[in-house]
Amino acid sequence: MVTATALEARLLALAGSVPDPELPVLTLAELGVVRAVHLHGTDAAEVELTPTYTGCPAIEAMSADIERLLHAHGMTEVTVRTVLAPAWSTDDITDEGRRKLREFGIAPPRVRAASEPVPLTLGPTHTRTGTPTQAPLAPTLPPVPCPHCGSTDTELLSRFSSTACKALRRCLACREPFDHFKEL
Repeated sequence: MVTATALEARLLALAGSVPDPELPVLTLAELGVVRAVHLHGTDAAEVELTPTYTGCPAIEAMSADIERLLHAHGMTEVTVRTVLAPAWSTDDITDEGRRKLREFGIAPPRVRAASEPVPLTLGPTHTRTGTPTQAPLAPTLPPVPCPHCGSTDTELLSRFSSTACKALRRCLACREPFDHFKEL
């Protein structure tokens, strides 16, 4: 494994500090999409960027923002290369990123064991996670806590929300709707 130089580490930190264009409360480092920076000479940098999913419309804005920032910090030539392997996963979101999502009113993706696959369930759009007196409709998925009041008595309203990577849910305790960053 090649060790990054001090300048590569500084450029990686700069690229990672760029706000996500769809979720500006998160930086690209907190989202886990900036993978590496490689220097080519003294003033040319190549940044490896992994989209949250293939076809992510924000990848162009992310690339342009990274290029602009690194040019402003002395790099004459900046190339942002899309890297699809290893694929991005919600496991790549940092603990700080998860905290910021929750504080912003978005339920972060559920944490799972590294070897545990992401369950895929097909069924009705409108589902509840269940209450003590009612059996859950999707027993394989842990409940999604409300980012506003913390209740786990929530329901899925739509599998898609403002972006394809989020679902729209509602808390049945405080009645507030909220986005849930889906597990990938």
